[in-house]
Amino acid sequence: MKILLNLIGAIAVVLGVLGIFLPLLPTTPFLLLASACFARGSTRLHNWLITNPMFGRYLRNYELGYGIPLRAKVWILLLMWLSLGYSAYVVHRTGLQIMLFCIGCGVTLYLCRYVPTMCLPAPEQDGAPPAP
Repeated sequence: MKILLNLIGAIAVVLGVLGIFLPLLPTTPFLLLASACFARGSTRLHNWLITNPMFGRYLRNYELGYGIPLRAKVWILLLMWLSLGYSAYVVHRTGLQIMLFCIGCGVTLYLCRYVPTMCLPAPEQDGAPPAP
């Protein structure tokens, strides 16, 4: 079972990285799937993923229940709707356009309602430590 989980996790990482460059291929769900698979299949691979300099911080914060920063949410929604809008414009089939719109609404609802927005601590003044 661990081999299967690690294989699925590796495929999800590849798809997640491809999603950075390809429109409509989501990055975040694949990386979350990879993290879940590696957490059950290989501690070493899971540690590699959550310590990755590019996206490890976001995965750690999500796994710890902190959510994602507001800025990341805004960028995710903006880029997703731009990609979906372009795809709906290029595809001239009403059924597919409706499906794209429904997917966008579902992801937007999930992100806004069920994924917590991470509150960033206020920056320290003049290098002084924050008050207790």
